[in-house]
Amino acid sequence: MSDYAKPLPTLTDENRPFWDACRAGRLCLQRCDNCAHIRYPISPVCPRCLASGFEWAQVSGRGSVFSYIVFHRAYHPGFRDELPYNVALVQLDEGPRMYSNIVGTPNDQVRIGDAVEVVFDRATDEVTIPKFRLRAAD
Repeated sequence: MSDYAKPLPTLTDENRPFWDACRAGRLCLQRCDNCAHIRYPISPVCPRCLASGFEWAQVSGRGSVFSYIVFHRAYHPGFRDELPYNVALVQLDEGPRMYSNIVGTPNDQVRIGDAVEVVFDRATDEVTIPKFRLRAAD
C-alpha cells in the first residue's frame, strides 16, 4: 500500500483513537464527559460547555449529504486519476458534520439530503479513511 499518492493525516496522540477506530471499521467521535455533546473535529475542549473531559464513543456512521461539490481539476496530483470526484459535507445523525467523499454512486446522482452510511477505505497499514455511500432512507 505504499503507492498511495493522496495526502494523509499526521497521526498524533490526540487523533490516534479516531484513526485506530477507523482502521477497525468503526466511526468513533469524542463525547463530552460533562454534557454528552458529540464533537468533531477533534478538540481538546467541548465547544458546547468548554469541559476538557471526554471519551471516544462509537457513532452510527449514518447521516445525510448536507452539501457537496464535484471537482473537475486535480489540485493535488494524487487525485488526478479520480477526476471528476466529489467532496461532501455529511451531517451525521449524531450532530457533527464531516467532510468526506460519496463513493459507489455517479457524481451526478448525489443529491443534498441523500441518506448515507460510512464505509472505510484502507489507504495504508496505519490509515483507513471514512467515506460514505448512499443508503435507502428509513
